[in-house]
Amino acid sequence: MIELGISSFGETTPLEKTGKAISHDERIRNMVEEMVLADEVGLDIYAIGEHHREDFSVSAPEILLAAAASKTKHIRLSSAVTILSSIDPVRVYQQYATIDALSNGRAEIMAGRGSFIESFPLFGYDLNDYEELFNEKLDMLLQIRENTNLNWTGKHTQTVNNRPVYPRSVQDKLPIQVATGGNFHSTQRIAEMGLPIVYAIIGGNPRGFGQLIRLYREIGRAHGHDLSKMTVAAHSWGWLSDDKEKAEKEYFYPTKQLVDNISKDRPHWTELTYDAYLQQIGPNGAMFVGDAETVANKLIRMIEDLKLDRFMLHLPVGSMPHEDVLKAIRIFGEEVAPKVREYFANKEKEAN
Repeated sequence: MIELGISSFGETTPLEKTGKAISHDERIRNMVEEMVLADEVGLDIYAIGEHHREDFSVSAPEILLAAAASKTKHIRLSSAVTILSSIDPVRVYQQYATIDALSNGRAEIMAGRGSFIESFPLFGYDLNDYEELFNEKLDMLLQIRENTNLNWTGKHTQTVNNRPVYPRSVQDKLPIQVATGGNFHSTQRIAEMGLPIVYAIIGGNPRGFGQLIRLYREIGRAHGHDLSKMTVAAHSWGWLSDDKEKAEKEYFYPTKQLVDNISKDRPHWTELTYDAYLQQIGPNGAMFVGDAETVANKLIRMIEDLKLDRFMLHLPVGSMPHEDVLKAIRIFGEEVAPKVREYFANKEKEAN
C-alpha cells in the first residue's frame, strides 16, 4: 500500500500578511504540533530536513523528531535529509537509534549529500571532497547498522578498531534511505547498493523521473537485490485549502519568497514568475496545490505513472500562518489520503 506523509524544512520566510518572518524558536515549536496532528489524522510519515541558513529554522532535525517521538503513536519519523557528508556517521546512528527507542521503533534516516553547502565550511569540510565524503560516510553508516562492533579504516572519517556503537535500534535494521534530486550517477549507485531511494520532484513534469526509476529497478535486479526492499519515494511541494482558487492564490507568495531567496545563491535558479507558478500547479507540474479533490486526483496520477511506494507532500515550502498549515495537514490526512489509499486498494483487489 502507498505510504503518505509530510516533509518540511521549517521555513522562515516573511509572511504575506505581516511582511515579517516567524522566529526560529516559534517555528520549531509549531513543527512539533504539526507532527502530532499528522499522527492524529493518520498520515504514515513526517520527515524534517537539515539546513544551516537564515530562511530555515531546523539545523538539527533529530532533536525535533525526538521531541515528537513521545507525543505521537503511529507516524514514522525521518530526516529529510541528514547531510551525511558533514556529520559523523557514528553520531547519526546513535541519534536515530535513540529516536527509535523513544518512538518504539518508528525512526528512519534519509541520508543525502545536501543540495545546500553551508554545512561544509561550518563543520570544516572541503567541497572538493563532496562525493568522496558522502560515499565513505554512507558505507560507514551501513556497517554500523550491520554490526554492533565497528571495525573501520577511514580516509575522510576516523579509523575505529573494534569499538561497539550503542544504543542499538529497536528495529532489527534501522531504515536508511538515500535521497537524490534526480542525478543519474546517484541513482545508479543507490541501485547498485540495493537501498531505498527518495526523489525530490520539485520542478518540471514529474513523469520525467519515470526513466530514472525504471533504471533504478533494472540495476537493482541486475545486482541480485530484493526489489521489494528497493522502495521508491518522492516528495514535492504543495498546499491545500478547502477552496481550489484560494489555495492557488495564497501559495504563490510564500513559494516565490523561497525560490527567489535560493536563486540569489544558485545561478541555475531564476526568480519565480506567476506564469511559471501556474505551469507548476497545473496538471503536468510538480506542485500539488488546490482543494482535496484536485490534489488527490493529481497525486493518484503521479503515483500510478511512476509506481511510487511513498509520497511526502512538502508543506509548506515558504512560511504560512501556523493555523493554515494545521488546516492543510488535516485536509491532507483526512480527505486526500483516504481517497488515494482507496484508489490503490481497489486496484490491488482488481489485480488479484
